[in-house]
Amino acid sequence: MDFELDPPRGVGPLRLGMTAEEATSTVDTLNRDRPSGLRFDVGFGAAGPTLHRVNAIEVWRPSVPDDVVRFRDVDVFGLPAKEVVARIRRHAALEEFESGSGYAAKDLYLAFWRPFVADDDPGEEEGYFFQTVAVARPGYGDTPAEAAARIAAGGEPGY
Repeated sequence: MDFELDPPRGVGPLRLGMTAEEATSTVDTLNRDRPSGLRFDVGFGAAGPTLHRVNAIEVWRPSVPDDVVRFRDVDVFGLPAKEVVARIRRHAALEEFESGSGYAAKDLYLAFWRPFVADDDPGEEEGYFFQTVAVARPGYGDTPAEAAARIAAGGEPGY
């Protein structure tokens, strides 16, 4: 099955802003029905308008390629991390963090992660491919000063 990353709205049937009950039911169904090993996790807001609502969705790389996760036709788990970064940069500004283990498009809140970098060793799958991708509400990764500026400009906090 194909799942489309749709920041800042969600991933497939999981939507940012879902209630805890809706999200738990959806995650349980998705994780149970994925023989590939693809896994979904959600994070909930801690205060304000996101309290007990989904404010982040993380998708874990499948162990077999039966499920595909895409962002604008880029297979984020099927292509080498280095190629994913190059292709995503055609659509969004990516900032590198953790010495190349992670990348984030803060304007979309779309983030990619792997535990270490092994761009020259396809046999080292955990470092050659991204292992997780996350979609979150705008403002999710804000510093306190960024959150204050977002609220002052009429936006909602990411909590």
